[in-house]
Amino acid sequence: METEALTPAATDSLLAQINAELAAGTFDSSDSQLLQRLVAALADHRGMVRFGFVEAFGKIGSPIVPFLLDSLANHPNPVVRRSCGKSLAKIGDPQAVPILIQALLYDSDTVARSSAAGALAKMGPEAVQALLDVLAGDYPETAKGHACWAIAFIGPSARDSLYGAIDSDSADVRTAVVGAIANIVQAEADDRALKLLLAALTDSSEQVRAEAAIALGNLGHRPAVTPLINLLADESSEVRKAAALALGKIGDVAAIVPLQAKIGTSVQSESQVLAVAIAQIDRKNSDDG
Repeated sequence: METEALTPAATDSLLAQINAELAAGTFDSSDSQLLQRLVAALADHRGMVRFGFVEAFGKIGSPIVPFLLDSLANHPNPVVRRSCGKSLAKIGDPQAVPILIQALLYDSDTVARSSAAGALAKMGPEAVQALLDVLAGDYPETAKGHACWAIAFIGPSARDSLYGAIDSDSADVRTAVVGAIANIVQAEADDRALKLLLAALTDSSEQVRAEAAIALGNLGHRPAVTPLINLLADESSEVRKAAALALGKIGDVAAIVPLQAKIGTSVQSESQVLAVAIAQIDRKNSDDG
């Protein structure tokens, strides 16, 4: 059923009414016509007004979710679809995951797709498998990029699902999992996560090996120095450069000689990276000294 558009004054009055009822505890969440009107108000051209409704929807919670999902999937106005995604992120109801995935994959509006990704990130572990399925599927790189970001954002609460996916047949999945696991380690110490990152340095996919090298470098994980030195002989130029930069960030002097040995046998672009890594190690140890 299509809802008649409200004037700005009527929209302001509706928002004030809803906020007052929510504050007083008298809001009737079973009034489906009212809930539909509230979602329709997201068509208002004023950003702050839409923000006010999004905040209110976060307080209303699950009763308004079906109406938000319907508009996210079907409303012709991309501004409404964007605000539906933001509202669903506020509420965090897992029943929204399938429709959010559809929006992430197929919405014609870039911002609406981003809003869907943000909402999925707020769903927690319940969204992880659906996001991993996107990464494993034949979908655009932009969709996979959004899925990868959402998985990384979910963090430690997704630990079990991520650990189980590290053996996926999909290199895109394994790459995303490596990045997400690195975020988990940054948030809290996790020996198993570090072991998985170290193991990923020998993955069959060069993108996974490179991602693992970058992650271990960012973490400054000294036990990774020897396997990273071994990666300086990797068949992939991108992996070799990632390993060199990781060694530079870790700053262990044991890496200087192997890095120097590679400079004379490398193309200019790699030699420059190797030199940067050596300079980083020298500077780090000079500062520490």
